[in-house]
Amino acid sequence: MTAAASLALGQRSLKDPDLRYPLWPPLTQGCPRTSTDTVAYPVEVEYDHDRVDPSLFAPGVPRGRASGLDRWAPLMPPLAAPGLGEGGTPLVEIGEGVYVKDESRNPTWSHKDRLNRCTVSAAVGVRAPGIVVASSGNHGASAAAYAARAGLRCVVFTAEDHPPAVDAFLHAYGAVVLPVPIAARWPLTRRVVDEMGLHPVSNLTPTHTGHGFGPEGYKSIAYEIHQDLGVPAALFVPTGYAELLYGVWKGFTELRLLGVTDRVPRLFSCEPAAGAPLARALRAGQPAVEVSPGPTDAYGIASPVGGYRGVVAVRDSGGRALEVTDAEMASAREELARSGLWVELSAAAGLAGLRQLSRLGQVEGPVVCLSTSSGFKDRSVGASRRSEPVSPEWEAVRERLRAEGIHG
Repeated sequence: MTAAASLALGQRSLKDPDLRYPLWPPLTQGCPRTSTDTVAYPVEVEYDHDRVDPSLFAPGVPRGRASGLDRWAPLMPPLAAPGLGEGGTPLVEIGEGVYVKDESRNPTWSHKDRLNRCTVSAAVGVRAPGIVVASSGNHGASAAAYAARAGLRCVVFTAEDHPPAVDAFLHAYGAVVLPVPIAARWPLTRRVVDEMGLHPVSNLTPTHTGHGFGPEGYKSIAYEIHQDLGVPAALFVPTGYAELLYGVWKGFTELRLLGVTDRVPRLFSCEPAAGAPLARALRAGQPAVEVSPGPTDAYGIASPVGGYRGVVAVRDSGGRALEVTDAEMASAREELARSGLWVELSAAAGLAGLRQLSRLGQVEGPVVCLSTSSGFKDRSVGASRRSEPVSPEWEAVRERLRAEGIHG
């Protein structure tokens, strides 16, 4: 149940850091003493920072040191589940001072692999027979992979119209896939937890808390960006429940606490304008709000409810909550494709947010946009443009090339 490399001490309330709890068992429904019937406050993992080896953040990977999340094991929850080589994703420059952290290079092609290495480790730590997750996309695919790697059963409550690629992922990993109406996913997840003893790796609360161990995995994104670039002026983050946003903020906050850096970048959350619960919570001065999202193709971040983590990350970093339209995300996705990066529509929200502020002259570099997942995860894959066959005669090929603007 323990990993000697972890310096985790326990769990503490994000609402009131003076409220502390043991590390085990993980509190999967937030802080029991500050949460109410309408607002749930997350817990986070606390570490013995005084015992962190200064060489942990030395440039490069010293000989003999693990890579991926294992490299950062002292500042991770105990990594009791075996990994899949998650992390270590490239930072790609797509313009002067503009970088993209391409999380599609993770084992299941999304950022969720960092989270699920930690949450499935929690399931292993409490000796659960399996995990259960409510997800219509990346989270479920990733959870299924890490459960399979750890020898655990996995139940996924997913949307009835989840993407074909995600469905293929889930079945390949041996998950029990149960498409149900969206509103039924979370009550059913709770029943599976309560009656069958599976460990939850997604949300169980009225406003989002998720799993307290999960966002710790996202801290590694901050560590990697710092290794490659230092501290950027700003980060633009596709945002649904804001676990990713918070994890990156916490990673940079730890770097400052440890004296590795002297500042934290500004964090810009980038939500679909069709819902945007975090933006609304910040405007209203609330810890979290519930919304009724309108139509959007950015299904991966179209969240009906926010969580307190996002409020903390935006507020304490001096950032802002941005609302981006589907058209802005589509334009950003096309720009990324011209740079050789094919991403899911939701994954382009970060660049869409940057371009929105750039038009107003409000951005200074260097900046990093997080791109969360591969274009294979979009619902539109298979329904988009098909290549038209061409006759193999040179005249026909030459005519087609000229029609595309290619001239000899």
